[in-house]
Amino acid sequence: MKASIYNQYGPPSVLQIKEVTKPTPKDNEVLVKIHATTVNRTDIAFRKPDHFINRLFNGLLKPKIQILGTEFAGEIEAIGNHVKTFKVGDQVFGINTMAFGTHAEYICIPEHKSIAHKPNNMTFMEAAAVCEGFIFANNYVKCIDFKTSPEILINGATGSIGSAALQLAKYYGAKHITAVCNTKNIELIKTLGANEVIDYTKNDFTQITQQFNVVLDAVGKSTFFKCKHLLIKDGVYFSSELGPYSQNIFLALFTPIFRKRKVKFPIPTDSKKDIEFLKDMIESGKYKAVIDRTYPLSQIVEATTYAETGEKTGNVVIRIID
Repeated sequence: MKASIYNQYGPPSVLQIKEVTKPTPKDNEVLVKIHATTVNRTDIAFRKPDHFINRLFNGLLKPKIQILGTEFAGEIEAIGNHVKTFKVGDQVFGINTMAFGTHAEYICIPEHKSIAHKPNNMTFMEAAAVCEGFIFANNYVKCIDFKTSPEILINGATGSIGSAALQLAKYYGAKHITAVCNTKNIELIKTLGANEVIDYTKNDFTQITQQFNVVLDAVGKSTFFKCKHLLIKDGVYFSSELGPYSQNIFLALFTPIFRKRKVKFPIPTDSKKDIEFLKDMIESGKYKAVIDRTYPLSQIVEATTYAETGEKTGNVVIRIID
């Protein structure tokens, strides 16, 4: 099968399309013929591991896992002897967090992992573009009691995580959502549920005087100390990044003790239950994919280069089958 391989850490140019051995499913696994995948922030973080913790997981000097890609949508081509919930021909979607391997034509996934039947109202490309942003965002947003914390500001609302957080905040019952984005995406953000929009090309959101119960920085470009004045007493700051000197980990430990405003930094996790919940949201019309650009697998370098600019709207999709 064809796959995008990298043998060393570095820029997007380290990625190469090569022929590798097609996997065979174990007794508890399904073999998925991938139709579409994405280039996301996790792929970028592991290809160019600026945070040392990523090297601890995937190799200090060179990568142990050499096929990136976490999100997928495709069709089951074969199943293991003990698989009961899927059959050959089923259309599926999901995420293979930390195991990677979806930048390829095939992948084997244990049936109990984060895989579910594809929503019947989505294409393969759309279904490939929803899982990672949802998983990250849901780990933050589900921590919020919107009955007592009704107002939220989301910075980076047009990214994969931000657009997911915006839809989830609306779903969970936020009374007022303020979203930060650029000029071209204002109307899109309003359709996803924003009540108010701040155009970051014209105004610095950290300089406003309005206050919120929750500030969620979905792109990790601010800090708690720049945003704490935006929080009411007992307000909460979330960030999708570790912050300078990994400060958000330490702030999450100590601000609940010493400060009236606090940082929370939940570690993202995913499960089959999460993906099935997402499927239900999609099929009920409560969640939709946001796709910026699509590329064939042969243009993985170009796709990764664009995703790494930090200017994408939603997701960058890789077409495995045109």
